[in-house]
Amino acid sequence: MSAIKYDYRNNERGVVLIVCLILLLMLSLIAIASITSSNSDMQVAGNEMNQTGAFYAAESGIERSAASIATSYETTGQPPNPLPSGTLTQGSFRYAYSTTDNGAAVQTNLTDGAYKNLYGLVKTFNLTSNGIDYLKREAGTTVNMQMRDALIPLFQFAVYYEDDLEIAPGPNMTLGGRVHSNHDIYIQSDNNINIDSYLTSAGDILHGRKPGSGQGLGTGDVFIKDNSGNYQNMKDGDGTWLDSNDPNWVNNSISRWGGLVEDRNLGITQLTMPIVRNGATTNLIDRTGTNNNDSFQNKASLTIIDGVVMYKNSSGTWANVTSTFTSQGIMTATTFHDGRENKDVNSVDINIGLLASKGYYPINGIIYCSQAAGASTINAYRLKNAASLQAALTVATNNPLYTVGNFNTTNKKPACLMADAITVLSGNWNDANSRLDLSHRTATATQVNACYIAGNYETGANGQGYNGGFENLVRFQENWDGISFTWRGSAANLWYSRQTAGAWGGSYYSPPNRDWAFDTDLLNIANLPPGTPSVNIVQRSNWSQTVYDP
Repeated sequence: MSAIKYDYRNNERGVVLIVCLILLLMLSLIAIASITSSNSDMQVAGNEMNQTGAFYAAESGIERSAASIATSYETTGQPPNPLPSGTLTQGSFRYAYSTTDNGAAVQTNLTDGAYKNLYGLVKTFNLTSNGIDYLKREAGTTVNMQMRDALIPLFQFAVYYEDDLEIAPGPNMTLGGRVHSNHDIYIQSDNNINIDSYLTSAGDILHGRKPGSGQGLGTGDVFIKDNSGNYQNMKDGDGTWLDSNDPNWVNNSISRWGGLVEDRNLGITQLTMPIVRNGATTNLIDRTGTNNNDSFQNKASLTIIDGVVMYKNSSGTWANVTSTFTSQGIMTATTFHDGRENKDVNSVDINIGLLASKGYYPINGIIYCSQAAGASTINAYRLKNAASLQAALTVATNNPLYTVGNFNTTNKKPACLMADAITVLSGNWNDANSRLDLSHRTATATQVNACYIAGNYETGANGQGYNGGFENLVRFQENWDGISFTWRGSAANLWYSRQTAGAWGGSYYSPPNRDWAFDTDLLNIANLPPGTPSVNIVQRSNWSQTVYDP
């Protein structure tokens, strides 16, 4: 019987076939998985792109509403009418936005940011915007935000400048309230300057002089309080200065002052004055005219214009009282010399004490004065016998304004002076000596309790050097050497002087000891002068996002 032979080679061929089939199956599964994963990733990426597009569409609606509200308040002081709403399509995305008015403005304090604790009229709006991919309808986003518009009375700032603010005192100076500029701040001192509150700038904060000043650099210390109430120097131990030029300014300034020193790099933007149109802040003191409803002439209940005096009584009737003012000595004319301008001043003097005793004190506390600008001489107004005010008072004029002696020092009332330029003459002033040299014009200690808005010129412009800075925004004409000028109030520089633009500096005066401080009474709204202007602050809050399937 012969043996049966088994062919192992045929059997191995079958195993190889099976292994190949298994490998082919595995590769097919991997390929299918890869395709499925790729399709899934593409779908996820597509969904993310659609959601991102929907989000940006919704954000477009929010920004459109916010810009409309901000622009309206900046230009008119009122919310837009009608409130912003609508539906727009951009590419394959569509957004629908709307705005809800949350009711009347409420007087309240701001609770955060660089303007924390300032009070004002705050009005809120809820902004809603829905964005969708309207072709595929695979993604939708709703964005909600609250917008607050606050009208902040200007005189809550110790110092407020529309243009560059320069502070460079010789003697020691302390500023007890907030200091703000809508442009750059240049700060230095020959001795020490102390700032006790927020220092904010919509431009840069720089140590030293503004270019074109023609003045030397002061080496004194600049101390600013931090958020713990401790003074911190702008000067480092190695003699360098921490200001906006520092490459680590943002972090270092926050570390040093805890948020009390901020500029544009930290989010500070310009504050606007909604009662002023077209950026012409001089509208406040200019006469009424085309498109100038902001003039204090419209607000006043006593006007002195080109020599004519009109008084508005309690019934709202206007009366021409020019002859009474002249015969009673309430209004007189005089001439003296202004050493800074090197011109004679034709002054209309207003006796504030007689104004009250004769029964012509303005019923709403606002006086407006104006006369044609002089050419070779200065046409101006001067307030006399004003140590005691009958009630709150604001005096506005587009001409230069002078005060003589103490102002509002007896039973202090809310007061404001607004003019092309403001000059303080001491109680020792004598018109007859105004043309003599400085030795004949020695001042005596004088105090003014008033907010003021005054003009100056721009440092370096028209060939002129330093404009005198904030320390000389109120002007002087006497020898104040060793003599104190005391001031309590709030100061603002909103315009350039047009009628008194003579250069600062020279022998026509010597500076006083400046006992200057912010009047904290102004932090109570009941103590604001009549007609106090406001600045506009728009803030965003309570932003939220919701993603949904359309």
